[in-house]
Amino acid sequence: MSALEVTFTGADVLRSGEVMRADTLTLGGGMIQANEYARQVDLSGFLVLPGIVDVHGDGFERHLAPRRGAMNEMDQGVLAAETELAANGISTAVLAQFHSWEGGLRAPEYAERVFAAMATVKSQVVTDLMPQLRFETHMLEDYADLPEKIARFGLPYVVFNDHLPHAKLAAGKKPPRLVGQALKAARNPEVHLAMMQEMHARRHEVPAALDDLCTTLAQMGVRMGSHDDQTAEGRATWRARGATISEFPETLEAAEAARAGGDHIILGAPNVVRGGSHNGNVSALELISMGLCDALASDYHYPSPRRAALMLERAGVLDLAAAWALVSKGPALLLSLSDRGEIKPGLRADLVVLEQDSKRVAATLSGGRVSYMSGEVAARFLG
Repeated sequence: MSALEVTFTGADVLRSGEVMRADTLTLGGGMIQANEYARQVDLSGFLVLPGIVDVHGDGFERHLAPRRGAMNEMDQGVLAAETELAANGISTAVLAQFHSWEGGLRAPEYAERVFAAMATVKSQVVTDLMPQLRFETHMLEDYADLPEKIARFGLPYVVFNDHLPHAKLAAGKKPPRLVGQALKAARNPEVHLAMMQEMHARRHEVPAALDDLCTTLAQMGVRMGSHDDQTAEGRATWRARGATISEFPETLEAAEAARAGGDHIILGAPNVVRGGSHNGNVSALELISMGLCDALASDYHYPSPRRAALMLERAGVLDLAAAWALVSKGPALLLSLSDRGEIKPGLRADLVVLEQDSKRVAATLSGGRVSYMSGEVAARFLG
């Protein structure tokens, strides 16, 4: 589908920090235009907002692997995931894929299949999809080949994780859920445990290896971040390596350190929707109230960015413009995407149209192309 050339009339449009009532909005050539077109569509009763920029989400996994062993049509899985993204108002999405010792859907080989599928269907999707590699830091044997893989798949964004249960391993105890995790990785549980123990034993080699790897990735122009920061010291270490994005800091200390150091802070939208963390970490709502958030991400649930922004407004934590900026302008700035995140002439026509009363998604556009449209909006377009 080509980009629309149309002027919307009668809609409430969020721009310049406020909702413009019964406004007009023109799209053409994939951009927001200043002058009106002859073709007009009445969007009275609808609210038009900047399209959602989702900076971290792995909800696509259920489409690529709907059940164990059903992973043979990866391309179709990416296309199905895009449908869900669009239906939830997301016009730009970062698909976060593990490269991990955990195996299964997080295995290095599986990651390569995901990135290859994304590249294959790139010309078939409307939503702007961006791959992110989530690299487990204790996989020391994988460091040497990683820059080549990142370059081969054109990966612009790497985040570092450490999911090893160090406390249990240090105490000589078996980690919880060992058997289930081993089976998911198609490994014997004892082999799986031995692998974890070996990586834990070499933990002192990791900092120097990370220093070298991050230097290389910075020279390649790769954007870098850390996941689940817990301390100010840890955040400072990542910042020194060039990893200036803090994904889902687990403590107030880490979030405050990120803000003081000028880093970007990503929080989970599901945390806001639930009213707190599912595993006892600091509340996203608390951090947002303190100004310690630049972007809300879907994490594992694509409906959550829209719902979280609207909840923040409803609860009086932020006005609509500030709340919606956490899922549009803020994420766009974090990703250095200066061509989106706001509604103004000269920017990409990335939009989400909500029903005024229910706030359900009626339409999503990315680059002026329709990725999702339903109900009354569709009837008005068809005339």
